[in-house]
Amino acid sequence: MRSRLGHRHQLKQSVVKGMFGRLSIAVIVLVICTVSLLSTIKTTKQPFSRSEIDVDTLWGTAASGGWRPSSAPRSDWPRKPLQQKPMAIYEFDVMVASISKEICNAVLAARIMNATLVLPELDANSFWHDDSGFHGVYDVDHFIKSLKYDVRIVESIPDIQKNGKTKKIKPFQMRPERDAPISWYTTDALKKMKEHGAIYLTPFSHRLAEEIDNPEYQRLRCRVNYHALRFKPHIMELSNSIVNRLRAQGRFMAIHLRFEMDMLAFAGCFDIFTPEEQKVLKKYRDENFAPKKLVYNERRAIGKCPLTPEEVGLILRAIGFDNSTRIYLAAGDLFGGERFMKPFRSLFPHLENHNTVDPTSELAKSTNGLVGSAVDYMVCLLSDIFMPTYDGPSNFANNLLGHRLYYGFRTNLQPDRKALAPIFIEREKGRTAGFEESIRSVMQNTNFGGPHKRVSPESFYTNSWPECFCQVEAANQADKCPPDNVLDILDSRLKTEGIDDSESLTSNSTD
Repeated sequence: MRSRLGHRHQLKQSVVKGMFGRLSIAVIVLVICTVSLLSTIKTTKQPFSRSEIDVDTLWGTAASGGWRPSSAPRSDWPRKPLQQKPMAIYEFDVMVASISKEICNAVLAARIMNATLVLPELDANSFWHDDSGFHGVYDVDHFIKSLKYDVRIVESIPDIQKNGKTKKIKPFQMRPERDAPISWYTTDALKKMKEHGAIYLTPFSHRLAEEIDNPEYQRLRCRVNYHALRFKPHIMELSNSIVNRLRAQGRFMAIHLRFEMDMLAFAGCFDIFTPEEQKVLKKYRDENFAPKKLVYNERRAIGKCPLTPEEVGLILRAIGFDNSTRIYLAAGDLFGGERFMKPFRSLFPHLENHNTVDPTSELAKSTNGLVGSAVDYMVCLLSDIFMPTYDGPSNFANNLLGHRLYYGFRTNLQPDRKALAPIFIEREKGRTAGFEESIRSVMQNTNFGGPHKRVSPESFYTNSWPECFCQVEAANQADKCPPDNVLDILDSRLKTEGIDDSESLTSNSTD
């Protein structure tokens, strides 16, 4: 999915049929990804040493510690009634990774309020000016049927009969507070929804608290994010084609190179640019962000500036990657142009993006706007190694980090910009002794993709461990994997309750 984050943005496709009927780990992976690709990926599961970095180990996956992804319910999870209920309607920004986070919250909020969820509207006035909408990016049928046990979903507001006339329900517009607690939805929102029959929640970015002391609610978020939200077939096919071409030449790394105008303006990192470029950035910031005094040297010193392409290259070289490393770049238009890319390209010449993998084919013509961002997302998900260069307010990078964790503890390189900043500043002053050793020392203390405790400000969408993971042999009963026949149990319950589920898939994955 050209890649955008923050306030702007955000497999090999499995065509194996009938694989949605079990909650096993195989199904978890196959629903989103591809069988044949997995068979080609090196799966060395070795712990990463803190005293050294073994590049060969990085090309494998991190040690799982016996954990595997599982977002299936582990306690009583009653089916929500199919009959008409008051409705919740949402409007989202058009950002691929933001959409996924916001739709997870929308589904959970609907579940909490026992409301019918109307498929979200996408803000066509966003940066992308892309009016393809939810239907143009996601497989709607799969989305609705995958969540059949969790929430009732309709594609549009249904008509009602009133005084012999057919009318549309007019929803009551509400603005949720930022990071609203569950109690806001069970009181304020629910009250208005019952009064008016429907509520329209806008904006809906960051409108439900992430940290919720209810593991089942958190697992619902994972079911939505990693199973129900699946891109349309043509997007999966484009992603599949790109990964095939890259994989034909061996392993590859994907880098989300967030050195674009909107993020640089947001971060307030201007001083390395020409006076004319600084005017452009300041103008963009004034037009799109709240006024705030930002001093470049102060921002840089605390790691608030995105890494430059050259800094990314220097980190990779210090870790031990050589110039034969193949890199897929997920990025929009890099601000400052080729003069910033040239040092990076001199270190790592084998660079690709979704337009260069095969510029003569339909790929280059079909990866604009949301589609391009979606394709970038899938290629990054399937890459052997993924490296974000700015994971501050980046929904794209944060969601990918969480998805790759869920997808089998795939290796991520997460530079600690605050710890790296003084090292780069010293280098710029000409003091280069011990530079690479200092870089390696910082990177040795980062997480490479294995299970780890979530510590603020790390997002649940970046790290859903332990709620969305389980162990077959667990010391703690709460961590024990649910039975593989959870869907059979839920289906049996539906039949016992006499609920007509004829519109749902008989083979659906919710693990």
